[in-house]
Amino acid sequence: MDPARKLATYGDLAALPEDLRAEIIAGDITKLPAPLPEHGRVQRTLSRHVGGPFDDDDGRGGPGGWWILVEVDVQLDVHDVVRPDVAGWKRERLPSPWGKRPITVAPDWICEVLSPTNEAHDRVKKRRLYAKAGVAFYWIIDPAERTLEALRLVDGVWVDAGSFDEEATARIPPFDSIELEVARLFPPRS
Repeated sequence: MDPARKLATYGDLAALPEDLRAEIIAGDITKLPAPLPEHGRVQRTLSRHVGGPFDDDDGRGGPGGWWILVEVDVQLDVHDVVRPDVAGWKRERLPSPWGKRPITVAPDWICEVLSPTNEAHDRVKKRRLYAKAGVAFYWIIDPAERTLEALRLVDGVWVDAGSFDEEATARIPPFDSIELEVARLFPPRS
């Protein structure tokens, strides 16, 4: 590392134009391209399917007890600020996310939706960063392959918690008290 290099912090991110999507990993600002429509569809349907039973105040058929948020700034370290596609916090760890930017408590669960331009970023850099931050569960959804990969952090190492294709109906940790129809996350086939 260049000793003269200034590592970016949240202040640098906040100074960028409001419409510019970016994250900081290891002090480097990474600009994020606008997501494809398929990406947005997966985010919306996942947050609805998981958020309904776990985030809604009435629990809508599930246990409740979580905050499920889409694309919020999360500061994992002074030089690591990410914007996960979908993230969840147990309410006992984060009593209220409202009015906080960035959120400075690492999520209990993160889901990243792959795009052609971000696959290596999400599978390598973020996977390593989320383990370091102690995120307990990491899901990676690939709209092109129509798959969901679930990982669980055990003693600082990611362990396979299941891989699911669009034909699967599964109970996937940490939301294994409900069944998730994986195909419903994706746009209809044309």
